[in-house]
Amino acid sequence: MGKRAKAEWQSLDKDLNRLNQLELTTDYVVRPLVGAGLALVFIVLAGVTAAIALGSSPSVMLVAVGAVLAAYLAVNIGANDVSNTMGPAVGAGAISLTSALILAALAETAGALIGGNEVVATISNRLIHPDALLSGRVLVVAMVSALISAALWVNFATWVGAPVSTTHSVVGAVLGVTVAASGWGAVNLPMLGMIASAWVIAPLFGAAVAVLLLVLVRNRITERADKISAAQRWVPVFSASMAGLFACYLLLKLPDHVLAPVFLDPGHRPAGTIPVVAVLITALAYLALVPVVRAQVRALAPNEKYVRHLFRLPLVTAAVLMSFAHGANDVANAAGPLAAIVIASGQGDAGLIKTAFAVPDWVAAIGAFGLMLGVVLFGPRLIRMVGNQITKLNPIRSFCVAASTAFTVILASWMGLPLSTTHVAVGAVFGIGFFREFQNRQQRRKNAKRVQLAPEDRHRRRLVRRSHFLKIMVAWMITVPAVAIFAAGVSGVLLWFV
Repeated sequence: MGKRAKAEWQSLDKDLNRLNQLELTTDYVVRPLVGAGLALVFIVLAGVTAAIALGSSPSVMLVAVGAVLAAYLAVNIGANDVSNTMGPAVGAGAISLTSALILAALAETAGALIGGNEVVATISNRLIHPDALLSGRVLVVAMVSALISAALWVNFATWVGAPVSTTHSVVGAVLGVTVAASGWGAVNLPMLGMIASAWVIAPLFGAAVAVLLLVLVRNRITERADKISAAQRWVPVFSASMAGLFACYLLLKLPDHVLAPVFLDPGHRPAGTIPVVAVLITALAYLALVPVVRAQVRALAPNEKYVRHLFRLPLVTAAVLMSFAHGANDVANAAGPLAAIVIASGQGDAGLIKTAFAVPDWVAAIGAFGLMLGVVLFGPRLIRMVGNQITKLNPIRSFCVAASTAFTVILASWMGLPLSTTHVAVGAVFGIGFFREFQNRQQRRKNAKRVQLAPEDRHRRRLVRRSHFLKIMVAWMITVPAVAIFAAGVSGVLLWFV
């Protein structure tokens, strides 16, 4: 009986192991399908919402199609762009991936609903001439083509793991359909050249600022003999400055009705008010952070490894605030074209091209909840790439990336240049990685350790993965032309049949 019982137990163990393997396989196969299924349900509901909102309007079917496409694009924006804000924080170990997804989803949704539903221009007056599209029919076809092309491109980029710019995708799509409908004469080429130059310069500028911040932190804190005292003096300064930077960003980006208590004259934002408010917020943040940092410092040992932990809270705060700002700014990429379709299908002309227009609440809601769903369901892959796979990050380096991104975007807002947070953030990450490689080489030379290394050893000493670098560079360079060509083709087909 003993041998028989032992054999039965062994057989039972094998059966349980098979069941466990089956469960793991099922979970691996089904989980992506669940995410895709939930996204599909949301997209269908967006179309139903549009149909209900328009009621018996003769253009209800066209608007419903636009709503489906806008929802699809919003999901892709959430999936692709969440890496900008949460990637460095997750890569530094300041926050878990699950917590990052939850915070990003809430912040993106809040930003989109609070700051994204005021006014969205159909087509920028600076990029194309106001009278480029002469009829509502052409405008609707252009916006539908732009939504299709931008969404498919961002979806493809997310699938291959390349954090491309959704803003560039939408601009490229609108540019393509404009050229297809009205020719190159409709495009403001000097302005297009200036915008393209800004897109090239922005990642380099973000990288330079991130490196300068890292050098400053090392000079003032981590390379000091008394790191604890240095951290106690400077961490509140860096953190409070971050609060001031985000105050500037929000004052520039949030709509008038949200900022009414700050600017007494509605619709007018005096240039001197924004820096005054930012300085005030910086001072208040500094006063609040000094006792917090002192309490943390008392528990730390005097070496860099523990000093790094002081940057975790400001890093997470910066990531959440950047998510809010991103939601308020980039929801227009999906909501703007849909709102144009809604307005143009009701008016029958393109007069709205010359002005801005209010985005209906249900349109803004589709954009906001699409961002949230994309963050939760499809965000982890690019978060891991930006946070871990490009180069190794710790809280100090990640803080430099977040601060550099904020400063660059705010500066561009002051100058009126449309920059991509994706390019700035990823450029800053690359800048930190290449700077550390340079420092390591200099240190080896300084110590006279010039040992001939095999190629595989030299490769292991690289702190930036070249494969990811090349893939992202290629994706950046071809985004606008690829989406423009595809959108032009789509619009040509639609204009033929519609």
